[in-house]
Amino acid sequence: MHLSAQEEYGLRCLVQLARHDGAEPMRIQEIASAEGLSAEYVAKLMRILRNGGLVASTRGASGGYRLQRAATAMSLWQAIEVLGGPLFPESFCEAHPGTLRDCVHSPDCSIRGVWRSLNSLLKVALTGITVDDLTRGEYGTVARLGRDWLDAMAAADGAKQELK
Repeated sequence: MHLSAQEEYGLRCLVQLARHDGAEPMRIQEIASAEGLSAEYVAKLMRILRNGGLVASTRGASGGYRLQRAATAMSLWQAIEVLGGPLFPESFCEAHPGTLRDCVHSPDCSIRGVWRSLNSLLKVALTGITVDDLTRGEYGTVARLGRDWLDAMAAADGAKQELK
């Protein structure tokens, strides 16, 4: 599994918009300059994010982009889905049948079970992280996530103990 450049840079553009506190929308050139990207590439990313409902655009001399909703209400899972899609899309198996029309493992595939499980775990984890969380810097984000994950692991451990 790897994060594509489009997903990485798209997230970085969303973080720039989340950090922007000006009354005016943020221009493509401002985002591009802040992230060290070409204006053309940022324009492409912003088009994808706008089509996905994550950012809104304003035309004109004072136009630009802003988040469609609060950064606290925008999860990383939503952003990743818009920018690249899930780790394991439902159509994955149909795209990998080998030389046959249907995959020989279609009725019972242990590999598919792993990918679906990981996709579900990743969805839960990334749904709990917001674009706002990414505005805290690396240490602030890790500290916040660490607390949440420690709490979740403790809760899961408590549930395991109850089952015994």
